[in-house]
Amino acid sequence: MRTTVGAIALLLIATQALAALRVSQPAPDFTAKATLGGREFVFSLSQALKQGPVVVYFYPAAFTQGCTVEAHEFAAAMPDFKAAGATVIGVSGDDIAKLDKFSVSECQSKFAVASDGDHKIMTAYDAKVPLLSFAMRTSYVIGQDGKVRFSYTDMDPDQHVSRTLAALRGLTK
Repeated sequence: MRTTVGAIALLLIATQALAALRVSQPAPDFTAKATLGGREFVFSLSQALKQGPVVVYFYPAAFTQGCTVEAHEFAAAMPDFKAAGATVIGVSGDDIAKLDKFSVSECQSKFAVASDGDHKIMTAYDAKVPLLSFAMRTSYVIGQDGKVRFSYTDMDPDQHVSRTLAALRGLTK
């Protein structure tokens, strides 16, 4: 058992260094079933970009410890994201029924989360853990021009909100 846990940990550490789209690279467009406050809709990156920059953050699984912390932090910072003109969308492999609940309780109905059950979005964004069925904790800031302006991968949720906010503020300067 220790060997398996150690191997998974090494795999996660190794993939963190390799993951993420490059800054200035076009962000892959996507649509996905999403929910905000338990109300389902279809999220479209290209449509959201018409309103301003978009923070797309990938997380392993709803209702897990780190993902709950991260959702709370994004929810608390939504006034700052809105002040920067940004849309925030969380993406995981969870089904939409689970995300309906997560969007209300952990996201506090303040931002949307999308279901990527077939892992196509996380794969396109280099945010899928190889050989496993969940996303790495990776955050992107997509500029209104559709290009990646910032990317950050770390399984620890602590810096994702502050780093994406700093990147957004840098876009407006």
